[in-house]
Parts: sequence; structure tokens; C-alpha cells
Amino acid sequence: MKTISRMLMLFMLGVVLVTPSPSIAKTTRTDRTVTGVISDNHCGLKHVAGMGDDKSCTLACIKDGKGKLVLADTAHKRVYNLDKVGQEKALEFAGQKVKVTGRVTGRIIHVTKIEAAA
Repeated sequence: MKTISRMLMLFMLGVVLVTPSPSIAKTTRTDRTVTGVISDNHCGLKHVAGMGDDKSCTLACIKDGKGKLVLADTAHKRVYNLDKVGQEKALEFAGQKVKVTGRVTGRIIHVTKIEAAA
């Protein structure tokens, strides 16, 4: 009888420890704003000489789907990939300094908003 009640107690303890509480399981979505220049994944932080201005170079590098738009954060020397929504929104800002707002996961920004930066 002691063995059964001990096993039952251990089982219940295991269930409690394995079951995540709602506060632990919940992930918070916090948007960040990152400032940088809309560039392409070929050039990143620095455009190749002889390709024209930043906008021309960026558009040439993504032509025909061969490249992707990225956010080049020159202040922190980081390049962020933009999700599908970000690709669409960033196109009009190619080569320009912008503020990108979204959820940052590693080096990917899940974009909610892009606006011109001062």
C-alpha cells in the first residue's frame, strides 16, 4: 500500500513539473524599432563601387528575384533579413534610411511597419 501511494505521489509530482504553467508557456510579442538603410543581401552594409547610387544598386541586386531586401543597421554593423511582408513594404524605400518596426528574432525582422527616418 505504501508503495502504491508513493508511486502515485511521484506520478502527480511529475505531472505538475512537466505541465507548463500559462505564464511560462506564453511568449510575449514585443515589437522593436531598428533604424538603418534598406539594402540588399548581396551588398549588405556597403554597396559595390560603380553600381550607381544606393537605390540603383539595391534595385539592380534584387532584380529578377535574385536577391532579397535587408535592413543594414550601419550604426551597430548588423544586417537584418526582412520577412515576406517586409520585402513588400521595403521595396519603395530601397536605398533610403528608414525605421523598421517589428518582432526581431535573431537576424530576422517580422515587419509591422516601415517609415522614412530623419
